Amino acid sequence: MFLLQSCLGLLLCVAGTLALYSPSDDVIDLTPSNFDKLVTNSDDIWLIEFYAPWCGHCKNLAPEYKKAATALKGIVKVGAVDSDQHKGFGSQYGVKGFPTIKIFTGSKNTAYQGQRTAEDLVDAALKAVKDKAYQALGKKSGGSSGKSDVVTLTDSNFKELVLESDDLWLVEFYAPWCGHCKNLEPQWAKAATELKGKVKLGALDATVHTSMASRYQVQGYPTIKLFRAGKKSSDSVEDYNGGRTASDIVAFALDKLAENIAAPEIIQVVDEATLAACGAQPLCVVSILPHILDCGAACRNDYLDVLRRMGEKYKNKMWGWIWAEAGAQPALEEALELGGFGYPAMAVVNAKKLKFSTLRGSFSETGINEFLRDLSFGRGQTAPVRGAALPAAATTEPWDGKDGELPQEEDIDLSDVDLEKDEL
Repeated sequence: MFLLQSCLGLLLCVAGTLALYSPSDDVIDLTPSNFDKLVTNSDDIWLIEFYAPWCGHCKNLAPEYKKAATALKGIVKVGAVDSDQHKGFGSQYGVKGFPTIKIFTGSKNTAYQGQRTAEDLVDAALKAVKDKAYQALGKKSGGSSGKSDVVTLTDSNFKELVLESDDLWLVEFYAPWCGHCKNLEPQWAKAATELKGKVKLGALDATVHTSMASRYQVQGYPTIKLFRAGKKSSDSVEDYNGGRTASDIVAFALDKLAENIAAPEIIQVVDEATLAACGAQPLCVVSILPHILDCGAACRNDYLDVLRRMGEKYKNKMWGWIWAEAGAQPALEEALELGGFGYPAMAVVNAKKLKFSTLRGSFSETGINEFLRDLSFGRGQTAPVRGAALPAAATTEPWDGKDGELPQEEDIDLSDVDLEKDEL
């Protein structure tokens, strides 16, 4: 009897020594009987390790995992499943080896594939908290402020926002644990801001929203795909294989945008509504053309053709293009300091910042192209708009496309005038 008790005690002792976590640790023991109640049916975020007591890597991880659990106490729940004791339980969560670490948010889970240090485990857990909070705000986590122009996409909103829209979309399919995705994130956010109003950028967590990731055959992270403007079909989706900097992404998006957008209309300013087309765009090209009596229909059309060709060349900038006849909009000319050196004249104005830059070279394709090219690269001198606001537009008649006519002189009948008497 004594021998039996000793053997049982020895077995219990051995079993105890095999356990990697004790009740005194901040790691919660999870089993098939409490897993759903504590994890999948809760709103808590969990960091969970599936381990085997005999696993050498699990033993090496245990001290760091305990540190992470203590650091995350009150923030993220940290648990562990003894997969040797609960055989087969982890298979429903894709567990094939030990240790396997997963981050659970309710019934959804993502695999952790980072470094096995307490600091990296804490970073991943806090990232999950941040993502959950920003997702509630309808944004992807990005930057310290949480503000981002990147649209958070899900399986439920993808069709409405992307597939049924008339916009051009670039979509990043990412995994929260992916190092390359983390490196891309600030560049993606910067590109989204630069492309705001032109091309939409979205991000979809492919480890959570697996339906869309599977539909578009996402097999690695990050995967970036272009969804062309207009009705979306399989032919309208294109893989992006370019650089991972914001400038690379912006350049690619603008090139694709240029393929899909029409050249801007060159609008004559004849009232407030036509001038408003200028203020709605990031920049507006303002041209003042000679009076029709100084430059006939053919001459004016030549100038307008130059503007149309320049509009086509720079259409991906989404600028506004307006023109007025010399003297027809004096307040506009004064605000932008145009006309002082004759006509035609040109200025580019930022209606939001109320700054403008004036064409100093020739009003020709070469001169205008050099002027606009410098502006597009952030070069060129600017000045504040006079009056600190765009002026109101005068109401005038639009050009009828014809040559101008001198006003007819009134015929004066001098037959009844007695010149000699008047001279007296």
